[in-house]
Amino acid sequence: MTPPVNTASLSASAGWRTLLHKEVQRFWKVAFQTIAAPVLTAVLYLLVFGHVLEGRVLVYDRLSYTAFLIPGLVMMSMLQNAFANSASSLVQSKIMGSLVFLLLTPLSHWAWFGAYVGAAILRGLLVGCGVFIVTLFYATPEFAAPLWIGVFALLGCAMMGTLGLIAGLWADKFDQMATFQNFLIMPMTFLSGVFYSIHSLPAFWQQVSHFNPFFYMIDGFRYGFFGQSDVSPWLSLAIAGSAWLLVSALALQLLRTGYKIRS
Repeated sequence: MTPPVNTASLSASAGWRTLLHKEVQRFWKVAFQTIAAPVLTAVLYLLVFGHVLEGRVLVYDRLSYTAFLIPGLVMMSMLQNAFANSASSLVQSKIMGSLVFLLLTPLSHWAWFGAYVGAAILRGLLVGCGVFIVTLFYATPEFAAPLWIGVFALLGCAMMGTLGLIAGLWADKFDQMATFQNFLIMPMTFLSGVFYSIHSLPAFWQQVSHFNPFFYMIDGFRYGFFGQSDVSPWLSLAIAGSAWLLVSALALQLLRTGYKIRS
């Protein structure tokens, strides 16, 4: 006898995959803008800062400044683009009025979360790989602990994709999303050790940096390349992971209650 098929489970699974595919296609169809442009921006940062500081700064007593800078630029690009993907998608759907079609589906809040954050992770990783490939021309990479590279890349993109989801739920127009990005995301990414080691900062600012969760994501990611970092990678993993769990719980609660999408 053929066992009964759980049609509700199959429908939910198909719906989640469909929404994920739609979100991936949304950024892939304009890949020149969503993938190539961020890669070019990161390379310009590398050219400017590398040209100015190469030969003048030695990090960890052995690394050239360009080699030190590359992992930071890769992670910064992943974080910013993962955030932008989920945030812009939701805000665009609100403005165009197409969000109502998703509300008519039987998708759970878990399905929404998985699709939006999953697409954000994929875009972040694609941008990160693009930046890394282009920067191979400027410095020979090291892979002291490859597993840590993958762990922090995924965790960083998931964290920012989730924050982008929260921003997209909160914002009703692109101006509000830009406020969230320009006054929170951008300062926290730039002040997280992308362009410098925090040990080069005065003691007060070193302590301030330890309250920035983005610092731990970038520092742990950099550890994967060089086997050296400003703090233990295990501490970075614990803090970044805890931060992601907290924002994920908030995002899921907002989706479950239909915050600003069912009114």
